[in-house]
Amino acid sequence: MENGRNVLGRREVIVSAAGGVGVLALASCGSAEDTPPPTPGAEGAALAKLSGIPVGGAVSVTGPDNEPIIVAQPQPGTVRAFKAACTHKGCPVSVAEAELHCPCHGAKFDSATGEVLNGPAEEPLAPVQVHLDPQGTVRTGSA
Repeated sequence: MENGRNVLGRREVIVSAAGGVGVLALASCGSAEDTPPPTPGAEGAALAKLSGIPVGGAVSVTGPDNEPIIVAQPQPGTVRAFKAACTHKGCPVSVAEAELHCPCHGAKFDSATGEVLNGPAEEPLAPVQVHLDPQGTVRTGSA
């Protein structure tokens, strides 16, 4: 005790820290049987039905974190998705048939690839990983 306060010595701090690490190590041990089963929705958030996306076109949807996303169907049964933020200044892009247009500064992007068609943007739209489930729903993540 120093000036009415409890003061731990160097040895007590090291012993306490080592004990905490041991508890964490034991807690992380386990077998595959201890792993909880996947929760419903582990296959990814539903974004759109494939039937609602025109072939050669795209639709604007809201992602799981209220993030605007563009989902495209460049060929029948093929889906791609991109963040709907223009890479120039972050303005939301909108769907215009097979193109995506930024209303702020006129940048245009290819809806199938996210590539820049017309500046001032220089970088393609950021991809979002999606997959098509057996029921024809476009979902976030990989299958």
